[in-house]
Amino acid sequence: MASKKVSDYVLERLREWEVEHVFAYPGDGINGLLAAWGRADNHPQFVQARHEEMAAFEAVGYAKFSGKVGVCAATSGPGAIHLLNGLYDAKLDHVPVVAIVGQTNRSAMGGSYQQEVDLVSLYKDVASDFCEMVTVPEQLPNVLDRAMRTAMARRSVTAVIIPADVQELDYSPPEHAFKMVPSSLGMAHYAPVSAEADIERAAEVLNAGSKVAVLIGQGARGARQEVMEVAERLGAGVAKALLGKDALDDDLPYVTGSIGLLGTRPSYELMMECDTLLVIGSSFPYTQFMPEFGQARAVQIDIDPHMVGLRYPFEVNLVGDARETLRRLLPRLEAAKDNAWRKKVEKDTARWWEVMQRRAAVDAEPINPEYVAHALNELLPEDVILAADSGSAANWYARHLRLRGQMRGSLSGTLATMGPGVPYVIGAKFAHGDRPAIALVGDGAMQMNGMAELITVAKYWEQWEDPRLIVAVLNNQDLNQVTWEMRAMSGAPQFLPSQSLPDVAYADFARSVGLNGMRVEKPGDVQAAWQAALASDRPFVLDFVTDPAVPPIPPHASLDQIEAAATSILKGDSDRAGMVRQGFKAKVQEMLPGGRSRADRPGAEDGK
Repeated sequence: MASKKVSDYVLERLREWEVEHVFAYPGDGINGLLAAWGRADNHPQFVQARHEEMAAFEAVGYAKFSGKVGVCAATSGPGAIHLLNGLYDAKLDHVPVVAIVGQTNRSAMGGSYQQEVDLVSLYKDVASDFCEMVTVPEQLPNVLDRAMRTAMARRSVTAVIIPADVQELDYSPPEHAFKMVPSSLGMAHYAPVSAEADIERAAEVLNAGSKVAVLIGQGARGARQEVMEVAERLGAGVAKALLGKDALDDDLPYVTGSIGLLGTRPSYELMMECDTLLVIGSSFPYTQFMPEFGQARAVQIDIDPHMVGLRYPFEVNLVGDARETLRRLLPRLEAAKDNAWRKKVEKDTARWWEVMQRRAAVDAEPINPEYVAHALNELLPEDVILAADSGSAANWYARHLRLRGQMRGSLSGTLATMGPGVPYVIGAKFAHGDRPAIALVGDGAMQMNGMAELITVAKYWEQWEDPRLIVAVLNNQDLNQVTWEMRAMSGAPQFLPSQSLPDVAYADFARSVGLNGMRVEKPGDVQAAWQAALASDRPFVLDFVTDPAVPPIPPHASLDQIEAAATSILKGDSDRAGMVRQGFKAKVQEMLPGGRSRADRPGAEDGK
């Protein structure tokens, strides 16, 4: 009987941790592991991405949508380097991911050998909670167990570096001896809560308010019922950070939707006018979208003591699990004395959805991208998993799609990197092969890496019980978010050498690799295109030709600012007929809530 190699043991231990998939790309720095995969009949499954960064994104998507640890692997040197962007996405969004990477032989270290990179130093930041190199077999299983357990406990990235020659060594476990470290499997589930005195103080603050606003993030996902009870008790409105978009139903009348630059007007007004703020499971970074300092008394609930006290001068910081903490807080909360504040919140929110409908109906050349998302909203399957890429696509995801019930959605919340949309839904399909998945991406992100990952989709889709994976490309031949940021923030016209993109036949490419695809060039065809994709017997790419002149208007924008942005189009883009049209100013005004000028808006008198 052949001896068990270190590489065999690594895969065996991953199986014992119930790891079912490893998203990876091969290379000689992990040849020992690849051989072990062959001996293990590909269990856990080696999922071959087109690029290591995509493997990391797929691990992130898998972890986000499964609640389990995502595992990715790469070879030494360039492979390990390529993982970094996806791993930083996981680190910044607090997603548990373990990276297993190769390294040159121990005998070559320090010799400026081919593909030799100081990976311990390189990974020191991204895997700051745990990064270790295995140099002798007896370090296992401890190193691998700690990587898995730490990733779960701290919702972070960890890394295990295994030199190529170590992978080939015979495995020998740690002994009952001096300077040997034994280990054990498993991660206990626990739900910490704050001290009773702190919960009492929080209740006092919340009970004293008459205009309560609640902001939730992904940390509130397991406390849906409790958040609803708090909102009802206090007569509060609830805004959502983008990572918490699926934490509470958008159909609830007091849920004002997303907050921030990509957020909604009622969420902005909720924050600008409240006198009390409760933040649950969110590290939303943009202070300018929070109440003015001194305007509101505030309470924060977060499971991570490292993340409390950020963003706002909170009066009470509760460290604990959101669900358990709210359960202890609820009996201490008093019912709101009147419902005037709640009625205003609900009225503002209802009006916002009417505005969204009007904005989606505005004519464009050829298709209004807001209509693409708006038309999808009514067709969303109840168990859909959604991902949006960074860019203007994230605006339409944030504002038009109303998530409810079992629906899940995510994007790169904190790193806001381009490129995770398609790999996220690939990871999601390996987590939930029985559920449909949809990625809403811009053409910039699709050209950056999404097209290549269609090959990954083509390679694996027949394994999935539900074959539906839809990639909707907003093809406007423009790096649109940056273009509008240039106009709004710098007053500069579009700089074509940096912003203009070639038109690519995305649907044709999809068909060339055995998937379905459709190019959509008329507004009247949008709904039928979505229906065709949702009825398809295989993954589907929708190439929506959209208008780059539809602005992703921030919720606090004034008509003057939008007019300035529109004027900047005329300065430098007059040669692009699709960007210059009669009545542009009127259309932009129609897209604003009621077409109000800055002077008509709440808070205008004091500059808010």
